[in-house]
Amino acid sequence: MNQLLEKSNHVTNFIRQKPEFNWLQVSQLMLLSRALDEIEEKELVPEKLVFNQFSARGHDFAQIILGSLLTHPHDAASGYYRSRPFVMSLGIDLDEVVASPMAKAGGYSDGRDIGVVCNYPNTDRKGAMLFPMCGGVGAQYSPISGWAQSILYHKNQLNDSSYTGAIAVSMGGDSSMSTSGFWAALNISTTNNLPHLFYIEDNGYGISVPQEVQTPGGDQVANLKAYKNLKIIDGDGTDPELTPALIQEAVDYVRSGQGTCLLRLKVPRLCGHTFQDTQTYKDADFIADEQSRDPLPKLKSYLLNNGLMTADEWQDLEDESYRNIRNAVDKAKERQQPDPENLTRFVYAEKDQVQLRGGLAASGHVFPAQSDQPKPEGSRLNMLTAIRKTLDYELETNPKVVVFGEDVGPKGGVHGATLGLNEKFGGNRVFDTSLSEEGIIGRSVGMALSGLMPVPEIQFRKYAEPAAEQLSDTGIMRWRTNNQFAAPMVVRIPGGFARRGDPWHSMSDEVEWAHKVGWQLAMPSNAEDAVGLLRFALRDNNPTIFFEHRSLLDNSWSRRPYPGDDYVIPFGKAKTILTGIALTVVCWGAMVERCQNAATSLDMSIEVIDLRTIQPWDKEAILASVEKTGRCLIVHEDNKTAGFGAEIAATLADELFFSLDAPIQRLTMPDIPNPHNFLLLEKAVPSEQKIALAMKKLIEV
Repeated sequence: MNQLLEKSNHVTNFIRQKPEFNWLQVSQLMLLSRALDEIEEKELVPEKLVFNQFSARGHDFAQIILGSLLTHPHDAASGYYRSRPFVMSLGIDLDEVVASPMAKAGGYSDGRDIGVVCNYPNTDRKGAMLFPMCGGVGAQYSPISGWAQSILYHKNQLNDSSYTGAIAVSMGGDSSMSTSGFWAALNISTTNNLPHLFYIEDNGYGISVPQEVQTPGGDQVANLKAYKNLKIIDGDGTDPELTPALIQEAVDYVRSGQGTCLLRLKVPRLCGHTFQDTQTYKDADFIADEQSRDPLPKLKSYLLNNGLMTADEWQDLEDESYRNIRNAVDKAKERQQPDPENLTRFVYAEKDQVQLRGGLAASGHVFPAQSDQPKPEGSRLNMLTAIRKTLDYELETNPKVVVFGEDVGPKGGVHGATLGLNEKFGGNRVFDTSLSEEGIIGRSVGMALSGLMPVPEIQFRKYAEPAAEQLSDTGIMRWRTNNQFAAPMVVRIPGGFARRGDPWHSMSDEVEWAHKVGWQLAMPSNAEDAVGLLRFALRDNNPTIFFEHRSLLDNSWSRRPYPGDDYVIPFGKAKTILTGIALTVVCWGAMVERCQNAATSLDMSIEVIDLRTIQPWDKEAILASVEKTGRCLIVHEDNKTAGFGAEIAATLADELFFSLDAPIQRLTMPDIPNPHNFLLLEKAVPSEQKIALAMKKLIEV
């Protein structure tokens, strides 16, 4: 009884507050959304002009109320496929909203992405920026945690008071709370008391799967009530009096700096999951109950009963909204198709056209002077020390660099690459994270979009697998938003064998990053190259994987003098280690030392080229060398089948077939995981003896 009384008083207090809203605008947006859904379902989908139609009927009222409250110039939000009314409430041009689902020129992506995957750069900073949406459920959460953390970073570390009161909002359906992305973000934001609002629309279903299958007891929010540092607000998302008060309370709580809030609103899904979904898994009584909770007639009654609008005014607004959508649809049909000639633009940054949001380039950041000529100084350093020294200098000279990951703080990393940096630069700039690779990379996305340079560490190559979705989405962000957004970052990943191997810590598998559209990949073989490549990546406008081979971190061959604080190596420039005319050997990473030693032992005029970067790779240098020698051996640690050596071999066969004096050969690991036993490892990885034998045989063909 006491609980019921307390809840009643709570609701009464909400209603008494009566938050102020522009009801004309709210009604107009809602009617525009309904009209667009109707025309799409009755006309554009049957005509095959729209292929992915997700109605937000039932979700729309609360979304529009929430969007109207995101007025801070540093607010940001992430949505999902049912968030179109929210997107409209942020101020996006109506013509773009209508044309994008038809994949017409312009729009959110210039026809590159499905129309329900929206974005909004909001370059005028008039309210919230909308993150580029992702097609994967749950991928929207941890990037917003990164933005929430960046709000505090800009305010407290960079002393930018304009970020005071800004918030980060992530939207999702109830079933998205089952994903790893949701839990990663929840841990990040609550552990750090970040200004993050989780906005959950609970319609009871994930496509056809009811809540009872998603979580014990069928109520995720009830199960979260013991979560620390989490304010939970729970209620109806269709009531024109109560719903705005609930949303206002949640937004005010997060804006006040008290921490993270989860707002769960129960809403009906007045349609199938998509237009094609007939909802046969719901019985007639359930569907009737959902229809009775439609917020649109509730809003109309509320406005009429409270003298905020007359019946004639409502009808005029409804007619006008339909006409506006009808006109926008007709204009969209006449809009041009995207130009196919531009299809391959914006996979990577283009110097003459910087993205609108994200990264240091978009804010016009100026770096210290740099040079591609090394100036060796001091004694020889191992690669680990060289990496640490480079991070130290970039942290010192660029306050927007942030280094983080598991154990990178006081411990200094499990390999020691960040030793002492936490002590020197503080816990806001070099810090530990929870054990969640999805969260580490997702957080990096939000930070990068805020204009920081995140440098996340994944402890071992194999551990990047849980972050695969975030990594993939980050790489294609620039392309799929037609250069409106990009999230440059440098992901440091140690991998490969180190005296011994095993399937978990010693994976190489670098070819995966060559397959990840939009990512660069550097694989230095020595300390000097590590400095130059890492510094270039930290100042570049593209996301980069920086692969640190474990056997090279403290390898005597890889030691070099420090090449100077201004030294950079532009990506895509291979280095010729030995010159010769009898054979070209292409290698990278830990294989460079072995190939050099094998070639030197043979003394047969063998040219050894260290590729240094896999994406981009120096095709011109390899073609020029093989044109000269007529023979090519490619040596790498990764598996043979579909390894990057296959790409090099295919390119040579395509472009230099008639210049070859012998078949192109590859020497690699067999198609197996990295073994732990020393003898097995020696058998698996190309040794100097095996490499020398392969060189000799190929020259003598």
